[in-house]
Amino acid sequence: MVKSKTKVQFIRWMGPLLDALRALGGKAVPRDCSEWIANQLHLSPEFLGEKMKSGSERFHNQVQWARQYLVWEGLIDSPERGVWMLTAKGAKARLDEQASHAIFLKWVQVHQEARKQKAEIAVEQPAAVEDEEETPEEVEEESLIQVIHSLPPEGFERLCKRILHEYGFERLIVLGKSHDGGIDGFGILRLNPFVSMRVMFQCKRIRGAVSRAQVGDFRNATMGRADKGIFMTTGHFSPDAKKEAERDGVLPIELVDGERLVELFEAKCLGLKPKQVFEIDHTFFDQFR
Repeated sequence: MVKSKTKVQFIRWMGPLLDALRALGGKAVPRDCSEWIANQLHLSPEFLGEKMKSGSERFHNQVQWARQYLVWEGLIDSPERGVWMLTAKGAKARLDEQASHAIFLKWVQVHQEARKQKAEIAVEQPAAVEDEEETPEEVEEESLIQVIHSLPPEGFERLCKRILHEYGFERLIVLGKSHDGGIDGFGILRLNPFVSMRVMFQCKRIRGAVSRAQVGDFRNATMGRADKGIFMTTGHFSPDAKKEAERDGVLPIELVDGERLVELFEAKCLGLKPKQVFEIDHTFFDQFR
């Protein structure tokens, strides 16, 4: 059934993922779950830095697969896009590796039977899962990120200007090739008729992590010239970069990573055509087996 251990590496993250959601209040965004697991299990930077052919992080992708099986098992729900939440059943569940492996085998069998019955509705094929494969949720997000990442640097800057405009920013200017100390543009955010903020932003089109030094350099470039800084990237921010952005006593920096960028585009249907997608609720059909 399973040809090699590399095909089921994500099994080991099932129990820690439930623990992560419990520690995070029962509900969290995917990236926070992955970071909690990495910190609690003291995973090495080398392991966390491993990439797949697509350029995505192998570890975070494995956590996505763990989440998918826990959804099928009824332990995790997704009440809204980009948010994972424990169900009542999941809040009580404690999974060791043996129990996680049993869940994996159970749902492999469920999908194998569905294929044998030639179900008319397309279903995932867990038995064929490879490390290089994306989860259903990840595929959708990655495709938009890939489109954005294919833009030239100046195109990405203009795209960032457009999304900021969609969210109420005014008098936006992109500096283009005349980058001013790492600042890609600036604008005004009017909070009410009497109060407005001058905001500077940086746009970094990468697949990896933005470092603490890069966030610090951007802040230094904005000090005394803006009320707020926004750092947007198609990649993600390292834990140290997040700490730097939230450091007390200095100009606050708002971080927008690839996952959040996707959510912002989806909320405005910007460059996206909405379509209805149904996900099979296998727990419903279990009562008829």
